[in-house]
Amino acid sequence: MPSAPSWNVQQLPRAEDRVFLVTGGNAGIGYFVAEQLSTTGATVVLGCRRPARAELAMASIRARVPGARVRAVRLDLADLSSLASVVDSLEVERLDAVVNNAGVALDDPPRRETVDGHELMFGTNHLGHFVLTQWLMPLLSAASAARVVTMGSFAAKSERLDPDDLQSRKDYRPKRTYGRSKLAQMHFGLELDRRLRAVGSTVASVVVHPGGALDSLTPSRPPFHVRTTGARLGSAPAALLVQGKHAGAWPAVRAVLDPAVQGGQLWGPRAFGLRGEPRQEAVWNHLADRSGAARLWDATCELTGADPLSGQLR
Repeated sequence: MPSAPSWNVQQLPRAEDRVFLVTGGNAGIGYFVAEQLSTTGATVVLGCRRPARAELAMASIRARVPGARVRAVRLDLADLSSLASVVDSLEVERLDAVVNNAGVALDDPPRRETVDGHELMFGTNHLGHFVLTQWLMPLLSAASAARVVTMGSFAAKSERLDPDDLQSRKDYRPKRTYGRSKLAQMHFGLELDRRLRAVGSTVASVVVHPGGALDSLTPSRPPFHVRTTGARLGSAPAALLVQGKHAGAWPAVRAVLDPAVQGGQLWGPRAFGLRGEPRQEAVWNHLADRSGAARLWDATCELTGADPLSGQLR
């Protein structure tokens, strides 16, 4: 794999004339993606389910980035019928990138469902972003070289999809179901790029993951995240292996901004895929399963009634 050009996470290129949407940009890694992208002069839109949380995130960004151009739209990935309205809410003629970051992670049973009757994590993390991408595609296609950046997870590396039980109806284990939902997202991101290339689209799809990103290693952003002294001291040994969510945002930020990043690539942290500055990785072996990704695409179209490329030339 060729070495990527140098990249400084502290000195990002300017992007004044561009518009970026970050789903789940009000908390966690998504917040730091939005904060970092705001330093470029771009217009950054937070897609959030709770307007009050979005207001807190925007206030935090504005306090740290003078002149930040940041706003929010309501976005509920667990309600597929609501996603058609997002395009009008954006009030833009084009979209230069969307970071499909928002997600649900449950630690304990029982199994829960979205309003559409889909398992909550699979339905939100994968199906929701699949449908959202369909609605955003006209705006992305209107930009000169837009990007769809899908936030995967290291948790997906050890998981495999069960095509006969995508929604964990037969065997529900929360951590495994979460990992599989993120794996489905990553398959979608790679399959999307293959299909975009096949129709000659100017839109590219890139998959990233944050490595090991812990709250206890994340800088404070009060009031929604406060890192205590005890947490800082207690997490010091872990910092040798993993990192905070501010650093977990770096691969996604680079995938949005760096012209050297290409569609169909996988980006993650430099050190063992767990921590450090962003670099391109070899696509994981099970993610390279094109036939499995195509089957997942077809199943997702059937479950949602959507197809992100339905408006593209064939």
